[in-house]
Amino acid sequence: MTTTPTPVPDAGHPPVRDWRALAAAGTTVVLWASAFVAIRSAGEAYSPGALALGRLLSGSLVLGTFLLIRREGLPGRGAWPGIVASGLLWFGLYMVALNWGEQEVDAGTAAMVVNIGPILIALLGARLLGEGLPRRLVVGMAVSFAGAAVVGLAMSGHGSSSVLGVLLCLLAAVVYAAGVVSQKPALRHGSALQITTFGCLIGTAACLPFTGALIADAADAPLSATLNMVYLGVFPTALAFTTWAYALARTTAGRMGATTYAVPALVVLMAWVLLDEVPAPLAVVGGMLCLAGVAVSRARRRTGSTGRSGSTGAVPVVEAVAQPSGVGESGTADAGAPVGERGRP
Repeated sequence: MTTTPTPVPDAGHPPVRDWRALAAAGTTVVLWASAFVAIRSAGEAYSPGALALGRLLSGSLVLGTFLLIRREGLPGRGAWPGIVASGLLWFGLYMVALNWGEQEVDAGTAAMVVNIGPILIALLGARLLGEGLPRRLVVGMAVSFAGAAVVGLAMSGHGSSSVLGVLLCLLAAVVYAAGVVSQKPALRHGSALQITTFGCLIGTAACLPFTGALIADAADAPLSATLNMVYLGVFPTALAFTTWAYALARTTAGRMGATTYAVPALVVLMAWVLLDEVPAPLAVVGGMLCLAGVAVSRARRRTGSTGRSGSTGAVPVVEAVAQPSGVGESGTADAGAPVGERGRP
């Protein structure tokens, strides 16, 4: 039986677009943007740890249900180091730090500060995953770091609590980056649904010390705050983290991280419409600098770009190569391939 080899893009030709990965990344960005607004609302009634635990419990319930329905079972042994690391850092510590930070700064500013995370992802990806660090990416990161500094300066004028909020969001950015880089190798040994489900369960276990606070807060919280907490678990966690893993398995961590720079603009719009708040003008300038830096780092040359890790590194994330991660030379998915068309909850 003759198999048709998977085409590889030629030099000077753009790589093949993976529209399912694009849709997954877009879903993640929109839902994560809404999470900043929902956290701001639910955080008025729930303490940071209680909100993180309630969100993770809701997400684990939904993810576990879909995992049982699909009968996917446990991922491969090689996936567990990444699952444990991403579960503790990204699902656990990140959510507590972000919830706390959002109680100190507005939703748009929180999103802008947290979104220095993609810069850290690119650095860690180059160092630990061998994804390359081209010159344009370095220049773009410098501009974006300057934007993050401007955001911090803007918030420092509001007192120590605002400085604390920026620092907490920076901590969230660091553990977010570490979690993503830890998760990327795990996706070679399990599906997006498996990696997300067990990462969420580990994050839930790490937040169990907040059980007492969750029970106490839930007894006094208004229904709207509790519904926002459940929303965070079902959509920005269960659905968005799975679509993220689906897209991440099909591109590099650095390129995937760059897509989240659409989040601050969406958060500012949602916060203005739903919460009647916008970031300080100087914070907006800082956010624009972050976006300008990403524009520089994502610019690509049309000649000589293959879209592979280790090339120019400037191919947009949504333009996945024709042979994505988890697909063998024959063009069929191997055991480490992520969930296919029905892989999203």
